[in-house]
Amino acid sequence: MNIWIAIGVTFVGCYLVKLAGLLVPVGALERPLVKRLAALLPVALLAALTAQQAFADGRVLELDAKAVGLAAAAVALLLRAPFLVVIGAAVVVTAGIRALTG
Repeated sequence: MNIWIAIGVTFVGCYLVKLAGLLVPVGALERPLVKRLAALLPVALLAALTAQQAFADGRVLELDAKAVGLAAAAVALLLRAPFLVVIGAAVVVTAGIRALTG
């Protein structure tokens, strides 16, 4: 597929999604279900992106040092550690696993 066709299709798709959002009546956006979904959707998308980056290598599922670092960050979060400690724990554990496994 030509790269310019892909860029054009992406452009048109993004424009149509934006247009559809502008055409939704205000009353539909004020419903409690829509408000709840709008609040939870960014969290779900971020979680999916994190999982894809941590556990996938192309089209292959891969459990490596990144997955162990993510688990360390999750443990630090469960222990209610400050954000910088969570990031530090993930970095140190990931670097340690990479150093041990080569």
